[in-house]
Amino acid sequence: MAKYKKRERQELLLEKVSTDPFLTDERLAEMFDVSIQTIRLDRLELNIPELRERIKHVAREETDKIRSLSLQEVIGEIIDLELNHHALSLFIVEEGHVFQKNRIARGHYLFAQANSLCVAVIDEPLALTKSAQIEFIRPARLGDKVISKAVVEKMDGRIAVIAVESKIEQRLIFKGRFEMYYTGEGEENG
Repeated sequence: MAKYKKRERQELLLEKVSTDPFLTDERLAEMFDVSIQTIRLDRLELNIPELRERIKHVAREETDKIRSLSLQEVIGEIIDLELNHHALSLFIVEEGHVFQKNRIARGHYLFAQANSLCVAVIDEPLALTKSAQIEFIRPARLGDKVISKAVVEKMDGRIAVIAVESKIEQRLIFKGRFEMYYTGEGEENG
């Protein structure tokens, strides 16, 4: 990429971050062929928050839509949600999520991210996992950013079928097919 003048770079930086709020300072530095420090200074001048704050902002907007879970029950942060259609979440693998010996994420966290995304995407007050067929394809490691996408394939009666794929940097690491039981308001007692 060609070198840009400061003003030009900052305009492009604003555009890139508004299009993809999940770009890291490292990735932006590569894109603009400048140092990470230059990107951080540009962000400060432009009042662009750091990555973690940008993620939290997007997550807050999306989690307001969820009916079946509280924010504390979602594993990962919801970053896109169209109820009864699809949902996207981000889970950053941290120290408490990995085996100490090899720094690989414990599988139940990846399953929980996918499962809670399936519950969140259903626009009903109660959604429970009926069954799941899952496959772990490759490990996630400490510091990885896992993006999970859930797509509702069908909703029939009280059963929803949802396909989930989890990726790290566009590489598939986990996939599953979930059957979810759901009920409307007041139906769960009858």
